[in-house]
Amino acid sequence: MPASSALAPPPAGSLRVGYAAMLEQLDPREAVALSASAEQHGFRGVMASDHFQPWVPQQGHAPFVWALLAAIAAQTKGDFGPGVTTPGYRMHPAAVAQASATLAAMHPGRHWLGIGSGDALSEHVVGQYWPEAPERINRMFEAIEIIKRLFATAHTGRDTRFSGNYFTLESTRLWTAPEAAPEILVATAGPVTARRAGRSADGLITTNAAPDKLAALLERFATGAREAGKDPATMPRVIQWHVSLGDTLAAAQTAALEHWPNGGMRFNRADIRHPQDFAHLARTVRIEDFENHVFISPDTAAHAAKLRELARLGFSHVYVHHVGRDQRAFIERFGAEVLPLV
Repeated sequence: MPASSALAPPPAGSLRVGYAAMLEQLDPREAVALSASAEQHGFRGVMASDHFQPWVPQQGHAPFVWALLAAIAAQTKGDFGPGVTTPGYRMHPAAVAQASATLAAMHPGRHWLGIGSGDALSEHVVGQYWPEAPERINRMFEAIEIIKRLFATAHTGRDTRFSGNYFTLESTRLWTAPEAAPEILVATAGPVTARRAGRSADGLITTNAAPDKLAALLERFATGAREAGKDPATMPRVIQWHVSLGDTLAAAQTAALEHWPNGGMRFNRADIRHPQDFAHLARTVRIEDFENHVFISPDTAAHAAKLRELARLGFSHVYVHHVGRDQRAFIERFGAEVLPLV
């Protein structure tokens, strides 16, 4: 089964800007309505986060991403996908493949599948052993292999099976599948995983970082793609971009500190298991901790300049997340004052 073109890169040097619906902050009905509103105001595509718990209690939500993606897809026309889901803990890779294939069959050419190695916050809830980072990454790539096999054999009339270091798949197939498989994008902030993603996946997802780090990450991804005989220029290079846009600098800073303190935590968060633990750690976060992790500014021209910089670095798609609660006002202002400048 060939991969779909939901995230076909735009012309070199240009950028497609979508909306990031961070579900840990949103009532599910609100998330659907905001996604539709974002499209109406010029955003192209929706990325929805996958959490079992919010980062901190005040964020207040954690709906099931697959149900939300189905609802969002029904109310929009652009691309959509999870940013990102983690196969192998709450859901076996085969179940993730089935969920993704079903959405792609319902909405041909629109759905993509973002996959990451996970955080204990959302994945430890099923009571499994929580491995160290190298094993989590190996588990992720083994899960991707299962998903790719299920996508590849969906229309062959033959079952597939798998026995690996971490997962087993008994002889089976996907009985409902699209003509073209969803693109699989790997989430990473590390160069080694980026290179593996270039070899094994269809695209890359990352998040805010210093420009030199982002450039190095894209180069390692491109190296891996070329090693596998692929052209990295034809592959989606996606960034989830966290911002705080307020009427004043003070308002933008307050929104980041109050509603997205996890964005200023400059340490490995993957082993922290409860929102209350994050809440305690949030007390140590200062506004300077958000540098290169959340772009904070009341100036829409500065936001547009940052997006143009991402395009120059080589990203093809950005999904923008406003960390504050005033999502409707953000969508309207960003759509009117920023998107026309990108």
